[in-house]
Amino acid sequence: MHRLFAELEPSLIVTEQNLADRVRYILRSNIFDVAELERLRREAVPSSDENATAEDAAPQMVEQPANVDAAVNTPVVVDSNDDGTVAQELELEHMRSILEEAIVETRSTPLENRPRLPRIALSKRNRAVVRALNPMLVTYLEASRDLCETDSILFGAALAVCRIIGAKVSTAGRATGHSSAIPAWRRRIEERIAKARALIGRLICFRSGNNRPRIVRTVRMAFAGTNVSLSQPDITQKLTERIDDLKQRIAAWGKRIRRYTERSTRFNQNRLFQSDQKRLYESGPAPNQADTVAFWRGLWSEPVNHSEGPWTEVVASQCAGITPMDPVIITPDDVAEAVRRAPNWKSPGLDGLHHYWLKGFMVCHSVLARQFQEALNQKSLPSLFTTGITHLVPKDQEDKSQRRKDIRDHGIEEASEEIYGSSQDESSEILHQYLNYTFD
Repeated sequence: MHRLFAELEPSLIVTEQNLADRVRYILRSNIFDVAELERLRREAVPSSDENATAEDAAPQMVEQPANVDAAVNTPVVVDSNDDGTVAQELELEHMRSILEEAIVETRSTPLENRPRLPRIALSKRNRAVVRALNPMLVTYLEASRDLCETDSILFGAALAVCRIIGAKVSTAGRATGHSSAIPAWRRRIEERIAKARALIGRLICFRSGNNRPRIVRTVRMAFAGTNVSLSQPDITQKLTERIDDLKQRIAAWGKRIRRYTERSTRFNQNRLFQSDQKRLYESGPAPNQADTVAFWRGLWSEPVNHSEGPWTEVVASQCAGITPMDPVIITPDDVAEAVRRAPNWKSPGLDGLHHYWLKGFMVCHSVLARQFQEALNQKSLPSLFTTGITHLVPKDQEDKSQRRKDIRDHGIEEASEEIYGSSQDESSEILHQYLNYTFD
């Protein structure tokens, strides 16, 4: 782009960085629309065919002046290679500006206020966008100081991909976009049930001796077309049969609605479990706070006296000769292997970053390996790892006091646990023989 600008405007001295900044400003401020940019590009880019024609025609201008008009009126044909290069550069500049805006926006947004990233299709176009943003992230990741900042950069890159491909990004905590409108057939059944119940009430009033004109008129309408007269001696039995018939119809209609509700609830829960397990757990009934506090206080606050048997000394003496584990060296290959085994779209933690983005942005593996190693050597956890979401999920639906903790970790935290766990498993086989304990 700088070479083309120098050929078009040799009198202007502009550096490559200055020219790139000007192009980025024009694209970001939307001064020209897409059609106008395309027209300007075609007018500005010189044609190689036109230059070649001009060079060949120069020696012959004196001898053949009649060909001048034809040469001037010859249409300009833009080289397709130059077109593709300039269009690609403009598209990359547009992606770079979106990436920069998304990263700056994410840095100033708390974890709990981040937008919810959607699941994107694994198409060739989407993968091409992820691959195009990979080299752009190198500059940001090299300047990252800790895991929290790296997580913010990766989330901003994921948000930029969603905006480039046009995926719908919803704000955090917003309800699903599915319509809650009641189906028309269900509304009709509910109207029938309401009318049948009102009719049952008036039939019961008439059977108990209420002979007001409105009640009598309703009873006559209920027996219309049945050859039943209100003055016949067995009218009480007819009223009872009519009431029972209406009750059975109401029961059948209600069962139809219950079947639909159960099936719809089951379908929505299964789909929500596959897409976002966290929201599924949140949608359940919340436990009573006092009962929950009392239950866990009874487990964690009561003193426990452990029996120190003589076998512990034997195990301690046998473990004294065990060679200490070699220092754990985390490499980018370890990070790539840990991320590879993780599911793509498992429900993320508070940071909202899925494993798919850790797989797609491969340039982050070396940075994550270095920062994991620093955290391991310094024996300190960043704030990102100490902030999580804990849900109390009942083991038994009948007994709500039997609950277990379901802690939702972050994607980067799960990757680090996978790396640390695989390194420790290699040296824990001897201890497992004595203590029946595995390091995970």
